[in-house]
Amino acid sequence: MAFKLIWSPSARIDLQELIYFIAEQNPGSARRFGDKLFQTVERLSIFPESGRIVPEFGDPLIREIIRKPCRIVYRLDPEKLIVEIVRIWHSARGIPQI
Repeated sequence: MAFKLIWSPSARIDLQELIYFIAEQNPGSARRFGDKLFQTVERLSIFPESGRIVPEFGDPLIREIIRKPCRIVYRLDPEKLIVEIVRIWHSARGIPQI
């Protein structure tokens, strides 16, 4: 059964800021990056455990997928069949704050 994808307010802001930043230099790249990021995230509804456990947290319900240069951090709720995108964190920023 497919999981429902939801986005936290922080993840929405992260994505918006990242796309705006890229678009300042290259709007086409920003659009392509956004499209590929959404494709990556959409796969989580079918394969929710495909991301690795975030090493800094060690919690099997907090996982991430790397989409260079970003870490897409998400939280699983297996009982409710929900994948919550928590943060879109630029890897140069260090440990994701969730």
